Amino acid sequence: MHTTSTSHVTASAASTQVLLSVSSPESLQMREWLTFKLGGEEYGIDILSVQEIRSYEKPTAMVNAPAVLKGVINLRGIIVPIVDMRIHFNLPEVSYNAFTVVIVLNVDDSIIGMVIDGVSDVTRFAIGHVKAAPRLANVGHANHIQGIGHVGDRTLLLLDIQSLIRSTGMGVASSTLQ
Repeated sequence: MHTTSTSHVTASAASTQVLLSVSSPESLQMREWLTFKLGGEEYGIDILSVQEIRSYEKPTAMVNAPAVLKGVINLRGIIVPIVDMRIHFNLPEVSYNAFTVVIVLNVDDSIIGMVIDGVSDVTRFAIGHVKAAPRLANVGHANHIQGIGHVGDRTLLLLDIQSLIRSTGMGVASSTLQ
């Protein structure tokens, strides 16, 4: 009986140690990024902005909409504008295939869909391991890069999705995002 009691105390001490390591300051400073492919590059967006990931379905086109706005879809009663990030980033147009997906984002309580080439994974970075993006003059999309992260031999461009979606040329009215 005494051995069981000692074993219980040891297990409780181990559990306490695990709980302390889980709530350490380093783990509290971790952020998760959904990584995806676009052209030959990999990007990341804050996972907290992602509502869902859907397979690509052709949206209903909007009259006189900019090319980046592919149209809209009805997502469970909500009309969602769909933007093609290849067009927004001036990449060569790629045909839509089985890997093409739409990341449905919730940005400032508004829903928008982003067409991308494919989702890679979810990656965690400690805030201190994300490097600042270089400031470049006259490079419009560089202002939307929040930082650069490295995972093994992969370099990820971490996007400031709120800034990107609100940018001019995206084709989504600012009143939609308020």
